[in-house]
Amino acid sequence: MSEKIVQTAGREQLGEFAPTFAHLNDDVLFGEVWNEAAIDVKTKCIITVVSLMASGITDSSLLYHLQNAKAHGVSREEIAAVITHVTMYVGWPKGWAVFRLAKEVWNEKAEELTDKDRYQNTIFFPIGEKNPFGQFFVGQSYLAPLTTEQVPVYNVTFEPSCRNNWHIHHAKSGGGQMLICVGGRGYYQEWGKPAIELTPGSVVNIPAEVKHWHGAAPDSWFSHLALEIPGEEGRTEWCEPVSDEDYGKLK
Repeated sequence: MSEKIVQTAGREQLGEFAPTFAHLNDDVLFGEVWNEAAIDVKTKCIITVVSLMASGITDSSLLYHLQNAKAHGVSREEIAAVITHVTMYVGWPKGWAVFRLAKEVWNEKAEELTDKDRYQNTIFFPIGEKNPFGQFFVGQSYLAPLTTEQVPVYNVTFEPSCRNNWHIHHAKSGGGQMLICVGGRGYYQEWGKPAIELTPGSVVNIPAEVKHWHGAAPDSWFSHLALEIPGEEGRTEWCEPVSDEDYGKLK
C-alpha cells in the first residue's frame, strides 16, 4: 500500500484568513484526490507539473511539485523528456522557465571520472550513447533521443574538434532542421558562407536543400538539440567531411 499523501499548508498559511479554501486544499485536493488509487502518485506528479507548466505558473508552487515529482521517483532523464515534450505544445519560454527550476531540483552530480562526466555536469540534457551515425562524423559524438513524437528532438553532443560531414536535408516541401545550443561552444557553417560561433542559447534555422555542417570548437565540448522539421519526402544526404585545413582556420 502506498504512503498516504498529507498536506497541511492550507491551514498553516490560510487557516484563519480563508478556512474554506484551506479545507479544500488540505482535505479535498490532497486528502482525497491525491490519494485516489486509480492513478499512481508518480503519474499524478507528472500530470501536475504539466498542468502548471501549461498554465505558465513557474512560482514556488511549481518548484514544490517538481520536488514532489523527484521524491516520488521521477528521474532527471524523465523530467527532461516530459518538459521537452510539453514545450512542443505550450511554447519555448515556458519550457526554459521550467527547466531553470528543474535544474535546481535535479542537481545530482555524476562522479567525475572522465571528461564526459565532467561535461555532463554542466548541461541538463543527457549526453546519451555513442552516435550510431558516427560514420558521418569526424571525431566522437553522442546521441540522446528526448522525444520521438510530434516533432522528434535529439540532444547531440560533440567531443572537442568533432564535427559532422557536410550534409543536406532534402524535402519536396517543408523539412529542414532547427538547432538549439544547450552547452559548450561550437560552429555552424553553410556552404559558401563563413562559419558562425554557437554558444548556449544560440538558435539556428536550417532550411531544406542548404548544404551545411555543425560541430564542436577545437577546445570545447558542444551540445545542441536537433529538431527535425516535418517535410514531404524528407531525407538527409551526407557529403564530404569538413577538411582539417578548413576546420583548422576556426578558433
